[in-house]
Amino acid sequence: MKKVLIVGGGPAGMMTAIIAARNGCQVHLFEKNEKCGKKLYITGKGRCNITNASDVEELLSNVTTNSKFLYSAFYSMDSYQLIDFFNNIGLKTKIERGNRVFPVSDKSSDVISALTKEMNRLGVNIHLNTIVKDILVNNQIIDGILLKDKSVIKGDYVIIATGGLSYPSTGSTGDGYKFAKKYNHSINKTYPSLVPLEIKEDWIKELQGLSLKNVNITIKIKDKIIYENFGEMIFTHFGVSGPLIISASRFLIPYTGDKLTLSIDLKPSLDIKKLDNRILKDFNKYTRKQFKNSLDDLLPRKLIPVIIELSGIDKDKRVDQISKEERLQLVNVIKHLTCHIIKTRDYNEAIITYGGINVKEINPMTMESKKVENLYFIGEVLDLDALTGGYNLQIAFSTGYLAGLAVSEK
Repeated sequence: MKKVLIVGGGPAGMMTAIIAARNGCQVHLFEKNEKCGKKLYITGKGRCNITNASDVEELLSNVTTNSKFLYSAFYSMDSYQLIDFFNNIGLKTKIERGNRVFPVSDKSSDVISALTKEMNRLGVNIHLNTIVKDILVNNQIIDGILLKDKSVIKGDYVIIATGGLSYPSTGSTGDGYKFAKKYNHSINKTYPSLVPLEIKEDWIKELQGLSLKNVNITIKIKDKIIYENFGEMIFTHFGVSGPLIISASRFLIPYTGDKLTLSIDLKPSLDIKKLDNRILKDFNKYTRKQFKNSLDDLLPRKLIPVIIELSGIDKDKRVDQISKEERLQLVNVIKHLTCHIIKTRDYNEAIITYGGINVKEINPMTMESKKVENLYFIGEVLDLDALTGGYNLQIAFSTGYLAGLAVSEK
């Protein structure tokens, strides 16, 4: 019986364990934490966005690094097959806005429970609180692993599913990169990705907790547009976050250290003329009121003092005394609420890691290393990343599935 040793009990590792065990392998999974899937518990704000219910081409279009490498993985297990997989092991799922797939219960713990239950049913040997210190290679062929307690575990195949560097508190501390580098794999430079942004302006703090829906953002360096999109965001004590900002952060990596500006269009459905007419209508309604009391119908209450300050109009000025020029200043601020990005937040808040093991050194048909026979790398440890919406977990599950099949059939 083939003996498969899996290092890492995240989504990729658990998927590989299940597929290899289903196909007759003796499987041992080694997890440094007290439980498997620790990072999964916090994904999707604790709801776990398992995948995106899209065809393979749509999945690939949302992969931002090395998408072509994933053809075999995605065609071996696409999102619909993944949904069926979970339904068949007892996890009911639902599809929400943007084709995002969640457990019906909205509990990420149910995803972990379903995977763990299936591993136990199949007889997977799960070793918790067990740290793997090294992988053992003999004549460029895998021989086994070395544990922290100096125990040597022999095996026919070793699969590295240790994740990247994001959320290090969950155990993602770059172990896989060390294993890979020791055996001459190259590591493409890593950065925190899908992460909130820190903002320079002090007025940001006044907006902490304010969530905006249906806004448009534009991020520029000088006159060059780096990112532009429509969606939802939230202000924090240090800057901005939310789905729109998180997705934007992925495109800022090449510009780290450069002077980036973020412009928020608070009313993208109204052009300048229509917005001016809307403001004029409100001014006519509140003609005898002070400026500071005239914007309640147009903007969230928390945002009004900031917009007033940035407009340069005296907050105590009566509405019927505001000039057309001043009104257009107000329009401009609402259409271009502009601030300056200091930097992205660090790995402690990053959903994924940008960079990782060079995929040119990995066989895309099997996930096996081209440098060491019977050594496999799957999931976030590879230089693969995608946008938010379930695509990164799909990468983890698909590469794990492919590796599980490969070791079974080799």
